[in-house]
Amino acid sequence: MATKAREKFATQVSSEILAAVRDLAQVEGRQLQALVDEALADLIEKRKQGRPRTHVMSAYQASHDKYAPLYRKLAE
Repeated sequence: MATKAREKFATQVSSEILAAVRDLAQVEGRQLQALVDEALADLIEKRKQGRPRTHVMSAYQASHDKYAPLYRKLAE
């Protein structure tokens, strides 16, 4: 199994969050970087799923532009 290339970066995080993540890493017997990798991967996946697809939003907007008066009446 080939290892993935890793890249260092620097950032800042609140003391409380860092302490909680360090504690979690210790309890789970994992390295801090493994938890950071997992958290970033989860964030990326969450954001991908939470964003509507462009063609879906385009169809919605076209429908709204065309039928806005009807939608307002139906909402009443």
